Amino acid sequence: MSQTFAFYSERANEAAEAARAADLEQVRERHLRAEKTWRELAAQAGRVAKGRADAEAAREAARAPVVGTA
Repeated sequence: MSQTFAFYSERANEAAEAARAADLEQVRERHLRAEKTWRELAAQAGRVAKGRADAEAAREAARAPVVGTA
């Protein structure tokens, strides 16, 4: 199972849709709690992906040859 921002966002959207369609208040609240959790997971996945990209950029910069020094 892919733990990506897109995956979590899709689940959050599904939970939001289920909440809108729910007839019972308790069911609606359950779906809204699920949506909140999925959105938090999506945000965390986004932060992790950004951190990985930043770390990779830093590694690439460290490997790059220094130009213009003699």
